[in-house]
Parts: sequence; C-alpha cells; structure tokens
Amino acid sequence: MKQSGILKNKLFLYLTEFFAGMSVMAVELGASRLLAPYFSSSQIVWTIIIGTIMIAMALGNIYGGKSADKSPNPDKLYGRIMIAAIWIALIPVVGKYIVLGISALLIFTVSNNFLIVAAFVACMVVFVFPLFLLGTVTPSLVKYSVDSLDDSGQTVGTLGAFNTIGSIIGTFVPTFISIPAVGTSITFLIFAGILLALSVVYFIGSHTGKKKVIVSVVIFALCCALGYSDSFAFWENDLTYEGESIYNYLQVSETDKRVVLSTNVLFGVQSVYMKEGGLTGMYYDYAMAAPLMVSDKAPSDMKVLILGMGTGTYATQCRKYFGDMAIEGVEIDEKITDLSRKYFSLPEDVPVTTYDGRAYLQAVDEKYDVIMVDAYQDITIPFQMSSVEFFNMVKDHLTENGVMVVNMNMRGSGEGNINQYLSDTIASVFGTVYTADVKGFTNRELFASDNADMLENLKNNAGNLANADLQNMMHAVADASTQYQGGDYIMTDDKAPVELLGMQVIDQLIQDEVAYYKGIYAEQGLDGLLQSL
Repeated sequence: MKQSGILKNKLFLYLTEFFAGMSVMAVELGASRLLAPYFSSSQIVWTIIIGTIMIAMALGNIYGGKSADKSPNPDKLYGRIMIAAIWIALIPVVGKYIVLGISALLIFTVSNNFLIVAAFVACMVVFVFPLFLLGTVTPSLVKYSVDSLDDSGQTVGTLGAFNTIGSIIGTFVPTFISIPAVGTSITFLIFAGILLALSVVYFIGSHTGKKKVIVSVVIFALCCALGYSDSFAFWENDLTYEGESIYNYLQVSETDKRVVLSTNVLFGVQSVYMKEGGLTGMYYDYAMAAPLMVSDKAPSDMKVLILGMGTGTYATQCRKYFGDMAIEGVEIDEKITDLSRKYFSLPEDVPVTTYDGRAYLQAVDEKYDVIMVDAYQDITIPFQMSSVEFFNMVKDHLTENGVMVVNMNMRGSGEGNINQYLSDTIASVFGTVYTADVKGFTNRELFASDNADMLENLKNNAGNLANADLQNMMHAVADASTQYQGGDYIMTDDKAPVELLGMQVIDQLIQDEVAYYKGIYAEQGLDGLLQSL
C-alpha cells in the first residue's frame, strides 16, 4: 500500500472520517431543503431522501471495500472525495434547474404518485453519486489505518466514533446555524469546501495531484461565484422577500392590491394581505362565518385562537370586519411571525406564540369562542393535528357554544380521501359539522360545534351585518354549507396516514391541471405545447 507522509499519523485519517460523516448528514439535510419548495417537506419526501441516501452509502461501502483491497492507493480515495466535493458545490448552481426539469418531464408522463416518482428521480440524479463516493470513505480508511489484527477493533471503533461525532455535528449545524443564517445554497458550498480542503491538504502533503488540485479549486471558485443565490423561484425577479427559516422556504410577493406569502414555489398561497381593504376572495372569507355561528354573543366580544397563524390574514380580516376581537395566534415558525409584522400589517396587540399548535393547547387552560385550525400545507399535514385526540383537545378549549373552523386545503374526491378522513374524525368528536367548498379554489372549510343551531345563527347574524360585501359573502357561505354525516374513516394518534392521503389528492389535482396541456401535446406535439405556454 502506498503510504504518504501525511497518512503516517492516523489523526488525518480520523479527521477524514469525521468530515466525511459530517458532510453526509449536511447534504442529507440540504437535500430536504432543496426539494421541499417543490415537493413539500412531508414524511414521504423525507423517506425518499433517507432511502436513496442509504442506498448510495451501502453501494459506496461495497465499492470502497473492494477498491481498497484491489488497489490500496489513498490517492484514489482522496480523488473520490475531491469529486464528491465538486459535485456538491455544483448543486447550488444547477440543482434547482435539474429538479424543475425532471418535474416538467415527469408531469406529462406519470399519472399516479407524481410526488414520489419526481422526488425519487430528483434524489437519484442530484444526490446519489456524491454520497456514493463518500460511502467509500469508511472501508478505505479501515484498510489504510489497520496495522495488525491486534489493534483492529480499537482502530475501527475510533473511526466509527469520529464518523458518528461528525454526523452529529453535520445534523445540528445546517438545521440551527447555516441554513437559517446563510441559506441552503451556501450551506452546500460550505461543506463542499470542507471536503475539498481535506483533499487539497492530502495531495499537497503527498506531493501529488497538482493538476487535480488546481482544476478542482478553480471549479469550486466558479461554483461559489455562481451558486451563492438562495432563490428557489429563479424565474421570479421581483419578489419582495425570499429566504429560509428552520422550518420553511419563505417567499413574499407583492402587487398594487395585495401581499402574498408562499412557503412552496409550486403550491400556491399561504397568507394574503389586502392593501386596500376588502375581502380576499379566498378561504379566509368563508372562515369568517365561524364567529357568526356562535350563539348569544357579539363577534367583537369573542375570544379567538388561531392554530397556524401564518402572517395573520384571518386575524387581520376578523379585526377589520368584526371590531376589536380578542385574538391570539400560535405559529411554529417565528420567522413567519416576523414577516407578518413587517409586510402583512398584523396588529401589534395580536399576540403570537411560537409553538406547536397541539402542544400549546396542552399548556393552556383558556376557553375560546372560535378556534381556527389552519396548519395544513399541501400534503404537509401534521398527523398530531389531525387525530381524534387532537380534536377532542380543541373541543375542551371551546366555550359551550363555541365553533371550530378547519381549513382543508385540498378538496379530494372519491371514497376514503383525505377530507373524508378529516371530516369523519371531526364528526366523531363534535355533534354538528358543516362543510363549504370555496368557490374557485381547492379549499374546503369545515365548521364544527356541539350547537345544532350554528347554521341558523349564521343566517340570522349575516342579515345584521352593516358591510354589504361581507353580508353577501356570509349568505353565500350559508348557502354553500352542507351538513356532514360522519362515517368510519377515523384517524388517531396511532394511525393517521395523512401523507399518503394528501399525495392522492395532489396527484388528482395535478392530473386535472395538466390534462389540457396533455391534450395539446398529443395532438400538436412539442411545438404546439410550447406555443400554448
């Protein structure tokens, strides 16, 4: 075995193992943030990321062991680490284009499980190769570091410990430090730079690979110059704000009439603020029926809790139309709350607690007249906020005639869809349930209470509203509301397959959206499709 001077001290081998383990975890977490704005951050996407990376690492382990036995030359190992570093550095430059390109190709060819297939293919193309190369590190280092069978156990154990410690650091640093501070793109560049520096130190110390070092450093410098942008929606050039938090990709766009928050570049609007006042034309308008469903109490005297506050659209609209209601919100993402004050004019006297919605209910004893549950994004539905146990907790925090309103943002159809599961689960807890589909959108609003007269209350109170637009909207909500009879599709803390159910609806929505373009492609080919776009 060729042994350069720098490898005579096993410390460098241990450091190699440490930084390799750290980089693998950092890339895995970076992968989730690269894919989330396009495919969501659901458990399904995480499963795909973890599964493909495990496959890559396993294949790398096998190849690395065979390669080390066949040709025990450390130059090859550090050459592979150098290639992995450059590949990872290229991800911020071309990764998002590859992800969108794959999505564009598959959306016309895949009829079912689009998110699974697209996310899997994107992972395979973008992340498998560099992690395969990093998977070769451990078996190769074992070959280079074990001097005899007498100390093989201690040496392998030490390598494993360095790898584990590196992996721990590589887990916490991106999540809590680098991604919130500088973004996903620069995080990839940081860890690519660490791997490249490791390889450069080796080749300089062993007086070999001068050309490799020069070429790699030049490519890395170009990646730093071209890949520093954290813009996922690269086709947008007039965004008011784009950034990342611990939990979300965040995008604020603005027109003369409204300000919009999106947490996913492909799945629409999460919050909206109307600059000139007026109704939003979205599900928030429908949800404002909830205070009017409560018996014997003026909306201005009510206490309202919003679980999933976002930037406070519901709170702002309720204050605008119903007066100084006592409103408080719970939002797990503190950065969204910061944006709500800066761009969405959320009143300073509306308190927002940075916490998980269910955990907040467990921690407080307050009763509310209205509780809005608005914590569902695309297929990212927290299972702990979709179960019988959760809705029982909501009910316990409502006043006697209180009303819960739930925004179900995907209007599924067919037996056993996500909305049927949610509605059946809620109906098993509350005595009366009404649903209303939001006209022109995929949202469905669900109103639940133990007050059987909730719809009559809405009709009566709507007629007393001074604002004509709101009065017409409330009458429209009353007309669109149908009483829901519960069934047997019940979700519990033990069993709540929300990701798979949500994915089915996403597939259906995608099929509906692209059916028109598929027809053009079938009749007129690619030229006709491009002209229609």
